[in-house]
Formats: sequence, structure tokens, C-alpha cells
Amino acid sequence: MTARLLAISDIHISHRSNHAALATMSRYPDDWLILAGDVGERALHLHQALDELQPRFARVIWTPGNHDLWCPAGATDRTRGLARYDELVAICRERGVLTPEDPYVELPSSPGTYVVPMFLLFDYSFRPPYVEAAAARDWARSEGVLSGDEWMIDPAPFGSIPDWCADRCSRTAARLDALPPSASTVLINHWPLRYDLARPPRVPRFSVWCGTTRTEDWAVRYRATAVVSGHLHLRSTLRREGVRYEEVSLGYPRDWNPGRGIDWYLREILPGTSASATRFIPYRDPYL
Repeated sequence: MTARLLAISDIHISHRSNHAALATMSRYPDDWLILAGDVGERALHLHQALDELQPRFARVIWTPGNHDLWCPAGATDRTRGLARYDELVAICRERGVLTPEDPYVELPSSPGTYVVPMFLLFDYSFRPPYVEAAAARDWARSEGVLSGDEWMIDPAPFGSIPDWCADRCSRTAARLDALPPSASTVLINHWPLRYDLARPPRVPRFSVWCGTTRTEDWAVRYRATAVVSGHLHLRSTLRREGVRYEEVSLGYPRDWNPGRGIDWYLREILPGTSASATRFIPYRDPYL
């Protein structure tokens, strides 16, 4: 049997029902799992999620989301900023889980295809051209849209989240440029790589906190077979310029149907021939 590359994100195990669901997941001893961010708000949540998931898969690939970096102002019982990211990477490395800091690996069942976990953040550039960068957050707020990332993510030692995002994008692009010219990729990032895929229908101005235009051409530029993201709780399979974009969120308890079981929400990325690889689930309709 050919090993598959499966994916899920936004499992949010600080919600008890989501956490409990992990213990019911089937075992996939030949398959690899992408865990594309928003496991929870504490380093403990990553430990707990990996305790459940790692024994069920041949290999796990992790990248962080915004919730994984959250730290309330004044909290003294947890790391923040770059120190938090480094702590999460260390947790993964202790277990042999691949992170954005590790060498990109070829998928055994698809030689020449590299699995590329990335950590790229956002820089407020997912906005209409008539909105100036400095006004992006006020533009979103004018319709009552505001992200908790504004006060829950500390960019230290960087001066701002956009500064951190620019650094991450530059470092990642340099590594991707170093791949063999014939290599194809599966690009993985918690935040969408394109602005046109980052506008939730009910809150389109939330796009401000959903990525960076620096990555708009990366799928074509880096010969992506598929692009995996989460963040929006908007499960979908869409194509742009011949590339398959998979949004693989589980979401908060209101966003999914426990009656189907958590296995139903695993998305097959490669080889990409199963029903789960082509399933489209409309926004916020967990009962389809």
C-alpha cells in the first residue's frame, strides 16, 4: 500500500471535545500527518496533541499557527515571541517531529517531492489596493473586525509582527531556492499564501491577519503539487494556476460534526486520489 500524506490543522485542543476526539482517531502506521498549526495556546497542548497523534502515524510534520504563539500580557508562566516558537520546535525535535527549522524531506512514496513546513506569519498586506498599509487595521476595525493576535502575539525580539514575517519569508525563500531545480513541493503554512484565498465570506476584512502578499507566487515559483493551510476554519479544495490549495481546518467545536468522527476531517494531500482529497465543505456548515 502506498504511504499517504494526510493533513489537519486548527485542532484547538483547549476545547475539551476537540481534545477528546484525538483519542478516537484511527491508526495510520504507513502514513505521514501534517499538523498545520493552532494546536492550542500553551506548549502543554503541543505535548498532549503529539502524545495522541505521533503513535498513530509513521511521521508527523508540524508548523505553528497564531494560537500556538499566544501569550496574555502580564503572563509569567509561559514563553512568548521567538522564545515560544523555539520552545515548540524543541518539543517537536525531542520526538522526531519535523518542523520549519529542519531540512526538507522527500516523501518516500513520491520521490522528488519535498515536504516543506513553513512559518511565515502575516504583515497586514492582505488588503485592497486602495487601503494604505498603516490604515489596514483601522480599515478592518471600521466593520468591527479585530484579531486577538494584536495583543496576544509578542513579536520580540523583532520590532513588530510584520518585521518578524519579513524575516521568516526571506529565510524560507532562501531555503526553497536551494532545492534542486527539478524538485516539486508540498508547501505547508498555517496562514494562506494568497490574498484571494484569505477572505472569509462572513468577515472578509479578517484577511488583514491572514498572511502576506510576499507569498502570492510561491506555489508556481516553487513547483508546488499542493499547498496546505488552515487558519480560516473554511475547509475547501480549490485550484489556482493549476495548483491545488487545501484548507484543512478542524476548527472550534461549532465548526465540525463529531458524529462523523475526527478521521473524516483528515485530508489526503498525496497521492490525492481519495474522496477526502476532492471533498469540498462549505463555510461553517459542519453537517454536510
